[in-house]
Amino acid sequence: MQTFIEILKAILIGIVQGITEWLPVSSTGHMIIVNDFFPLNSSAEFWDLFEVVIQLGSILAVIVLFFDKLNPFSKKKTPELKKKTWGLWLRVIVAIIPTAIIGVPIDLLIDHLVGDSAMATILLICSALIIYGVFFILIERLGKNKAKKYTDVYDIDYLTAIKIGCFQSLSVVPGTSRSGSTILGASLCGATREAAAEFSFFLAIPVMLGASLLKGAKAIFIDHLSMSATEVLILITGTLVAFVVSLVVIKFLMSFVKSHSFEVFGWYRIAIGVILIIYALIKYL
Repeated sequence: MQTFIEILKAILIGIVQGITEWLPVSSTGHMIIVNDFFPLNSSAEFWDLFEVVIQLGSILAVIVLFFDKLNPFSKKKTPELKKKTWGLWLRVIVAIIPTAIIGVPIDLLIDHLVGDSAMATILLICSALIIYGVFFILIERLGKNKAKKYTDVYDIDYLTAIKIGCFQSLSVVPGTSRSGSTILGASLCGATREAAAEFSFFLAIPVMLGASLLKGAKAIFIDHLSMSATEVLILITGTLVAFVVSLVVIKFLMSFVKSHSFEVFGWYRIAIGVILIIYALIKYL
């Protein structure tokens, strides 16, 4: 019975991961709520591994859905389109560089300022949720009638990719959301909602794939983390659920942004931020 309950928790976490990873609403804030109410009956080390590795399911969904667009070897593509695809991959790689240069110092600074304080962490997450929410609303309203410079993800140039990468580096701040940061940055740089969302998805592949593989390798080969059969089953279940849910959510988002703005996500972020503040005050004060 206990194993069945843990599997149900893994399914719930996989659903939350699959939804919040791609919508610009912050997976961190939602994971805090889920983990507080439905914590896995496992060690802290396993939870740290689980939280990162289930992202592989989400990444696999992007690869499956956009395989043709991302595949430079496709026989269906003309030489010109293959060249564009290689260029897209190069711009994705270029966009990762600012994340390493800027993101790491920001991450270290946050660790120094926040430390192990749960209250400070939640307040930081809430602030990021609300601030980014306001930004999404303002950008959508101020840029409603402005012509967009990049209507296709292939059109995004190297300088713009670097700028978007700088925004992605801000995602190390808990509550900002990786997809939220990159979509916000791409929108400010003149990309349409569709191009901004796609570039955000593609940026996630090397970033999240690398993080998942490094975390997994560290847990196995350095920390020598041993997992029970139940924990292996939980890990596989969460990853598969995240994959299936991500397929649905990515399709939904790409369809949604064709006729709707990101403003609704701004209001949602503000609401979740306020709810988390109230929750933190009740729990820690």
